[in-house]
Amino acid sequence: MSEQKFPVAVEAASAPLRTTPSTYPEPFARRMAGREKRPLGTLFGLSNFGVNLTRLTPGAVSALRHAHALQDEFVYVLEGRPTLVTDRGRTVLEPGMCAGFKAGSGDAHHLVNEGDDDAVYLEIGDRTPGDSATYPDDDLVAIGTPAGWRFTYKDGTPYR
Repeated sequence: MSEQKFPVAVEAASAPLRTTPSTYPEPFARRMAGREKRPLGTLFGLSNFGVNLTRLTPGAVSALRHAHALQDEFVYVLEGRPTLVTDRGRTVLEPGMCAGFKAGSGDAHHLVNEGDDDAVYLEIGDRTPGDSATYPDDDLVAIGTPAGWRFTYKDGTPYR
């Protein structure tokens, strides 16, 4: 049995884009227009944590505002000035700034590009099995499964 070969190194901005722009169900998926993710961790076969090089065009958002139950997240801004929106308010981030989101904190967050230039950042998160995410601004819950995220309404009814 041969082992899959992964690259030694790549130019991050030239890495392939994620094949599915969003895993959210509609009408939420269309709200991710203007977001591009390059899954760098997957490119190297990483399984314990993920790393994405993400670009937000002006007006785009990183995700629906969310909080994870089990997965930690971290972002590091490379270009632009995205606004971090959390339960504690709004913070404009600049290149060189970073933010972290502890699993289970309940502090929902996302980035919004309210500027005139693209925002580019690294997002890093662990891949703890059995995670879930809540979305305080939307009638949505995400439940992690081995096959990927499964979405329900807040009352538990499956999203179709």
